[in-house]
Amino acid sequence: MERAVPITTLFLDIGGVLLNNGWDRQARRRVAKHFNLEWAGMEERHRLTFETHEEGKLTFEEYLGRVVFYQKRTFTRAEFRRFMFAQSKPYPEMIALIGRLKTRYGLKIAVVSNEAREVNDYRIRKFKLAAFVDSFISSCFVGVRKPDADIYRLALDISQTPARRVLYIENTPMFVEVAEGLGIRSILHTDYQSTCAKLASLGLENEGAGSANRSLTVAALNRFPSRDRQGAMGQVS
Repeated sequence: MERAVPITTLFLDIGGVLLNNGWDRQARRRVAKHFNLEWAGMEERHRLTFETHEEGKLTFEEYLGRVVFYQKRTFTRAEFRRFMFAQSKPYPEMIALIGRLKTRYGLKIAVVSNEAREVNDYRIRKFKLAAFVDSFISSCFVGVRKPDADIYRLALDISQTPARRVLYIENTPMFVEVAEGLGIRSILHTDYQSTCAKLASLGLENEGAGSANRSLTVAALNRFPSRDRQGAMGQVS
């Protein structure tokens, strides 16, 4: 019987795994309602531009100009930006889990994510992701979006890890299928507990589960400003 090849690197999505999806359909609906924007028109303009924006070929100001500020508004770009960015929230248990696994097993951590540059920069800085992530293979940096297999090939090259030694945690089924087609073992993330169980089955035990989890979650929460904690605690209580 062949021994399982040990995992040395984790590939992670940001939205849906470490944080919520900061600019998904639900977030756009909230923003449209807050600023009294016509939803269908805004969403159609977003649909026509978001791929170019996420590949780093359209600046944030250009995106706003095409999607929102193509006509005079009663609010400013700064007001819109603040409210838009405020839609991002952390998943503290997942952040703490990845930090524990990195420390215990000496793992390399790489993010493979579809995000626009300004949103990506904000989320990395706001939630201190660079404190435990070694490299960010974000669509806005590399000019390629999931599900293009090339973004995973780039991640393998940048992390200098063969596919058989990588584990990918992702919440979108198609992206999992593409990665697995390249020989990358993957976990389809749906919730913290099931992901912990799948990690354990692959030899990555979540040491400190049970009573210690609450302390670790609180420690993770303390990294965020107080106004972000209340919403995050509701996700893990």
